[in-house]
Amino acid sequence: MTTRRRIAPEELDGLDLADPKLHAEADLTGVWRHLREHEPLRWNPAAGAAPGFWVVSRHADVTSVYRDSARFTSQGGNVLETLLAGGDSAAGRMLAITDGPRHADLRKVLLRAFSPKALAPIVDSVRRTVDRLLRQALERGGCDFAADVAAGIPLGAICDLLGVPDRDRDHVLSLTSSALGSEHADATAADAWIAKNEILLYFADLARERRGTGHSDVIGLLTTSQVDGALLDDDEIMLNCYSLILGGDETARLSMIGAVLALLEHPDQWRALKDGDAGLDRAVEEMLRWTTPALHSGRTATADTEIAGLPVRAGDIVTVWNASANRDELVFDTPDALDLNRSPNKHLTFAYGPHFCLGAFLARAEIAAVLSGLRELVTELERTGPVRPIYSNFLNGLSSLPLELR
Repeated sequence: MTTRRRIAPEELDGLDLADPKLHAEADLTGVWRHLREHEPLRWNPAAGAAPGFWVVSRHADVTSVYRDSARFTSQGGNVLETLLAGGDSAAGRMLAITDGPRHADLRKVLLRAFSPKALAPIVDSVRRTVDRLLRQALERGGCDFAADVAAGIPLGAICDLLGVPDRDRDHVLSLTSSALGSEHADATAADAWIAKNEILLYFADLARERRGTGHSDVIGLLTTSQVDGALLDDDEIMLNCYSLILGGDETARLSMIGAVLALLEHPDQWRALKDGDAGLDRAVEEMLRWTTPALHSGRTATADTEIAGLPVRAGDIVTVWNASANRDELVFDTPDALDLNRSPNKHLTFAYGPHFCLGAFLARAEIAAVLSGLRELVTELERTGPVRPIYSNFLNGLSSLPLELR
């Protein structure tokens, strides 16, 4: 149903893994398989003004890099876009690009808002939202699942957590959709830069409004929390809200859309879900592995070291590719098959180690709500038009999935 040109390993020398068009339009399954077997550490050469970077493809090596924040720091940036641009100005202030004791302390603060107990009312709201959106789609007979269903679920949950007013949510969604990727092949870095800055400015204003007001949302929590013995300033609150809104919306939403496409393309697994032959918890984990919405993560080597027995020099950019690790034959039986009963399932969709995804519990609950809603309310799924990929070297998924639901 989705046609992508299969790239052969022989074409590797002409590929740039930083190219968003490559990930949107090509099938890299054979390339990743070749790299895992023959080149578990490969150098992606410099392209234009952008420096080269290391590509890590095996599950064991990816987890090793994730685990070791002393040798592989996130403080130079944690995605290719910022790493290739020379670093991230938010390093040391935003949780995702902070390491060491400050990272641990800031993470403890935010975990209070992301514990299962704290999230219970949000999860209940997610289930109600999924039920409402699916029933509306069924009444209409057709929908664009990406825009009409999936767009309203994780964004609503994270906006509830952050206390974003209802009137602003459509605007925030449009910004998050442009910040890390685009549905247009010709989108520019300037478009993403503008979207990111608008998100930052929005949360800067919200943080100033909330300080000292006693709000019980995450912004209110951040305004009253101390790290290293000092209250977080408005910039730190703004930056962490920016990180939470992007991480909490984009990846879960893309997994939901990808999960529905996977069910369309694997009718036996749709039937297993409908009949109850596939357990919901295992189905969620397999969809997370299968869709892998965050293609990679990035680090910077802090000292001369090795990966896969090969030398890496201090200052080198190191990228670990979840898209490859989640299909590693040494970890997953028949990794290129969708199996909703797969167990064990040691996928790296939520990363690993100190930077394991803060919102993993919420994302799992959101995807479970969608799969449960489909199982209970929908009898048949049929695609009614072409899908549209997003163009990004970081995010993987679709911006449009037209369906008929019955």
